[in-house]
Amino acid sequence: MTSGPQDPQQGGSGQQPPYGQQPGYGQQPGYGQQPGYGQQPGYGQQPGYGQQPGYGQQPGYGQGTPGQPGQYDYPAAPGAQYGGAPSAPTERPTTVKAGIGAFLANTVLGLIGSILTFADLDSYIDDAALDQGLSRDEVSAVITIGAVIGLVITAAFLLVLWFAWKGHNWARIVLFVLGGLNVLFSLLGASALGFLGVVQLLLVIAGIVLLALKPSSDWYKAESQRRNRF
Repeated sequence: MTSGPQDPQQGGSGQQPPYGQQPGYGQQPGYGQQPGYGQQPGYGQQPGYGQQPGYGQQPGYGQGTPGQPGQYDYPAAPGAQYGGAPSAPTERPTTVKAGIGAFLANTVLGLIGSILTFADLDSYIDDAALDQGLSRDEVSAVITIGAVIGLVITAAFLLVLWFAWKGHNWARIVLFVLGGLNVLFSLLGASALGFLGVVQLLLVIAGIVLLALKPSSDWYKAESQRRNRF
């Protein structure tokens, strides 16, 4: 018994859909339903292995994949998380090195002058006793006390120099005050200044000027700000 004509929509064995209903370009379902011609993803849309971004969507500088640093990320500068100021001591400018060196040289010359003065202590005591109308014992006591006080002052001055070398601005101000007084007293007694005294005066003036220059001031300011954060 023969069956009736089959519906072409049901698709029998070996029967193709009628002409005009064939899937055209871009509609033919391929393996895994790949898009046909004209429907391929364009640049920037083709999902590659692991869904890498397409052309024009590669991560740029500092835009790495999520959870990973960018290809060209750079570490933050020291102290940047605190407003850009350095977290470690910065190199001293030449003006600071030279200024503190000038004060140190003045101190060394002062010690040398004292040594030369007291090289012949007995003659110095006799002359002082004769000029002041004092006994040798009294002059010796005065000289001893003066020497001890001088050593204490020198040690304190060297300590101030150390703090100024480490970037403490208060120490620089102390050097300004002490240096200014030294210059004032030296100018008042300029007639009694010898060669060594003139050299010391010039060193003190140079030290004050060098530490007052802008590079020195900027360095002390930066060091003070750095210490205030810690």
